[in-house]
Amino acid sequence: MRGAVVLVPSMLMLFLGAWGIRRQDAIWRDEAVTYDMAHRSLAELWPTLMHVDVVHGLYYALMHCWFAGYDATLGGVLGDVTGLRLPSVAAMTVAAAGVALLGQRLVGRRAGLFAGVTFALIPVVQQYAQEGRSYAMVCSLVVWSTYLLVLAAARPRRKLWVGYAALMLFACMLHEFAALALPAHGAAVIVARLPRRVRRSWALASVSVLAGLAPLAVFSTRQSAQIGWLMWPDPVQLLTFAVLAVLGVAAARVPVLPHASRARVEVPPAVAGGVPPAGPIGLRAIGIPLLLLPTLLLFLLSYAEPAYVDRYVLYYVAGFALLAGAALARLLRPVGERGQTHGRRLRRAAALVLVVAALLPVNVHLRSPDSRVDDASAVARAVREVAEPGDGLLFMPSRRRIWMAAHPHEFSGLADLALARSPVESHSLYGTERSGDAIRDRILAVRRITVAGDPDDQPVDDNDQEIAKRATLWDSFEACASRGVRGARITVYARPGECGR
Repeated sequence: MRGAVVLVPSMLMLFLGAWGIRRQDAIWRDEAVTYDMAHRSLAELWPTLMHVDVVHGLYYALMHCWFAGYDATLGGVLGDVTGLRLPSVAAMTVAAAGVALLGQRLVGRRAGLFAGVTFALIPVVQQYAQEGRSYAMVCSLVVWSTYLLVLAAARPRRKLWVGYAALMLFACMLHEFAALALPAHGAAVIVARLPRRVRRSWALASVSVLAGLAPLAVFSTRQSAQIGWLMWPDPVQLLTFAVLAVLGVAAARVPVLPHASRARVEVPPAVAGGVPPAGPIGLRAIGIPLLLLPTLLLFLLSYAEPAYVDRYVLYYVAGFALLAGAALARLLRPVGERGQTHGRRLRRAAALVLVVAALLPVNVHLRSPDSRVDDASAVARAVREVAEPGDGLLFMPSRRRIWMAAHPHEFSGLADLALARSPVESHSLYGTERSGDAIRDRILAVRRITVAGDPDDQPVDDNDQEIAKRATLWDSFEACASRGVRGARITVYARPGECGR
């Protein structure tokens, strides 16, 4: 049973992460950015980060090192898409193990097992386990830093506090909003009424983390325009958090009874076979703040400047898993234990099976190309199918040029009419474009143009370049054919009367 607490959730998470990992080779725009940046040389990457995306710089550097080994060994067998997502699968597998150990530490082995399994079954966990972005890594680091916090609260040792600070700083350097886990940890320290020296040690570790993060945070404010696209929080994301928050708080109200595995945790290590004693931070003290505070704080920050995206604080689901795992351990305890009857256990188990079955369609959908906002691979294929050699090419808006990052060969033979300097040459994500007048002149110099743009229901940019593209196409061209793909529309334009040629 002791090994199963970690092994079962880890293997389940690994299976769910590997299931449908290629997603029909679909890559959405953020993953295309990762692929592009990870395949730039370090000499090219550094000046790019000085201009854009410095908040993800450490992640891109890690992925650069990963691909350097992967491409030389497994790339030809497993493919680029699998390589892009494997680090996230591994990170979520480690996170599931950490959640299981936390549950065991706080309540007992059965609660740890249920917590780890619950974590792996949450759809949003499976979603980001299969994305080539940093969020799975951040989630894993926060989970394990929380585990070290619980250990340090029970037996304060310098190496535990150093480890806690190191993991939290690593998480924050991967994504700045990992720092919102610190208030949750602080709330746990306060609620648990830990000794003053423990509170002081936590405060010192937190200050060290924030001091280490400060240079990156200050520098990244120069690039705040990158999240200028954020508007009011997505209702679906808010609903997901609200459902987990309500269920988590309800689970926290289920009484937690000590059982055999918890009893063994309470005795000295020499008697318990090496299992350390339980710490003073309780389940609710850490589970509820971790579930609620990071998301609520990010939501409040969004009133000053829109910044709410659920994946920025993905680690909040670990708080829910801990609370749900402890509740399930109580509700599904063995028959005969404290009034548990066979019929009652059977009904509760059946209800749990129905909940898992209800999540199956969601999990299947997450493995389809339609589960993301767009599909750069589908865009590239559509452009190749409708374009002819020598066609002009326009991206509308210019940031959609990222669609060609993962499949540049699909755009060969097409002239990018607006591009002045490539993304690598300009040390940017999307390249730099010519002036509006220059773009107009280049558009008028060709007779046929393929446009890769946003769907019709998306707002349009109002800079000179985008206005010049739209106005010139409207005045001097007609649409010959148009095709919608996931998150994009591919349209072929020609001079009036020449669509049939």
